[in-house]
Amino acid sequence: MTPGTVTEVTIDGCNDCYYVDTGMYDTDGYGAAYVLDAERPAVVETGIGTNHERILEALEEIGIAREELAAIAVTHIHLDHAGGAGFLAEECPNADVCIPAAGASLLADPGRLVDGTKAAVGDQWEFYTEPKPIPEKRIRELEDGDVIDLGDYELRVHEAPGHAFHQVVFENPENDAVFTGDAAGIWLPDREEIVETSPPSDFDLQQCLDDLETIAAIDPDVLLYTHFGPRYVGDDLETVLETYGDVLSSWVESVEEKRHELEDDDALIDHFAETIGSERAGTWGKRKASAEAAMNVRGVLGALDAE
Repeated sequence: MTPGTVTEVTIDGCNDCYYVDTGMYDTDGYGAAYVLDAERPAVVETGIGTNHERILEALEEIGIAREELAAIAVTHIHLDHAGGAGFLAEECPNADVCIPAAGASLLADPGRLVDGTKAAVGDQWEFYTEPKPIPEKRIRELEDGDVIDLGDYELRVHEAPGHAFHQVVFENPENDAVFTGDAAGIWLPDREEIVETSPPSDFDLQQCLDDLETIAAIDPDVLLYTHFGPRYVGDDLETVLETYGDVLSSWVESVEEKRHELEDDDALIDHFAETIGSERAGTWGKRKASAEAAMNVRGVLGALDAE
């Protein structure tokens, strides 16, 4: 898949759902935005803001006028999920911008969010664009248990604060699907592998494991990953979620063990940036894979220091 490509989710039983590769970080197959072609259409996830035009072009290709879009929903306010929300809101004047309440104010006035993102992503910031503030009157704050009514479809809100305190997942019962945000890890479809995500500054391992239980209780057949793409799980859901729990737990353990060995956090970050960067270079390219690993190490270190 190349950036800008719009793909229909063709998993049996999952209808009217599409995803577009936003080309995030100039990387194929890393960031997806979804379009649900409902009676009241919705976009789920908005990318980093850069190349937000690809989402608008996807709406046009699917046959949804900008004025018809009813909801722009983000699972959390990290800018790789919510950075395009203000741009889309400006172009789609009738859409509610549906944001977890815990982080909504930071998208209305994104200065602190930008500062935090720059600290988290380092030189990857060059791929971002400054997010547009979202007028408060356009924002719908989401709480656990809320429902976004799209007419013939709905998105049910479940809090999932392990990856970030402001994260939710969206259950789409008509499609027996969950938009996972980062609660179920990062899916590498070309390798059929799930890998860790543990960015600063709010990563909490135990809460992440609890979030997997939340998804298990919903019991979907389909996981719609922001990173990256749809995945049919069916009766294998329990195994899929347990696998990610093991991956994440082992990741934290490996960082902690290597920290004791090296006794230097800069060396520790460099170690994982090099080893994981080389391992996943074929999927994302060496630079992105290394930067992702470094960010995830910093998130684990922050969690360890907070214990």
